[in-house]
Amino acid sequence: MKGINFASLRGRMVTEQIIRRGISDRNVVSAFKNIPRELFVPDNQRNFAYDDRPLSIGKGQTISQPYIAALMTSVLYLEKNNKVLEIGTGSGYQSAILSYLGAELYTVERIPELAEKAATVLNYLGFNVNIKIGDGTLGWHDYSPYDRIIVTAASEILPAPLIGQLKAGGRIVAPVGGKWQQELIIFEKTNEGLLKKTFVCGCVFVPLVGKYGYKK
Repeated sequence: MKGINFASLRGRMVTEQIIRRGISDRNVVSAFKNIPRELFVPDNQRNFAYDDRPLSIGKGQTISQPYIAALMTSVLYLEKNNKVLEIGTGSGYQSAILSYLGAELYTVERIPELAEKAATVLNYLGFNVNIKIGDGTLGWHDYSPYDRIIVTAASEILPAPLIGQLKAGGRIVAPVGGKWQQELIIFEKTNEGLLKKTFVCGCVFVPLVGKYGYKK
């Protein structure tokens, strides 16, 4: 949109919404400084792209509040070349952040129109992301096991297939709880296959729809 300095708004977002709230990882901060969030929202929402809130991307889905996206990225403790499974591609913004940080990324989106839009923007930005249209609660078994799994929609319990597709020593970051309010939780898989839980904060995400999640 003419007259809007998105780079300036992006810099302010990083300073005021991310760094001031305690996100200090330099690589994470760099990703949010360099990924043009405005490309991942509908045209009629672009002037709100750097607001401190989630935004509608259509089909009943949202692009997460920037701070929540940064927090989830930070607690994922991503290492370069980690194989990462993302459940809920949505706009593709989180996919771009993870790719910027060096992830070998596999992402699943159940809504074809959103997957196609995300793929277009990610390709335009030069990110090589593997996108599958399907039920995210089933994961993506073909490329498992994964070092990290990030879930960007909420379920009452963590879907069992995702646990099975996580490497020993890996971690899942996911919102778990009721349909209208959840806890953001880190799940770490021990060598014995058990899950250690760490609660991060309260949150609100759209429902995770699928065989092991909510029904439509």
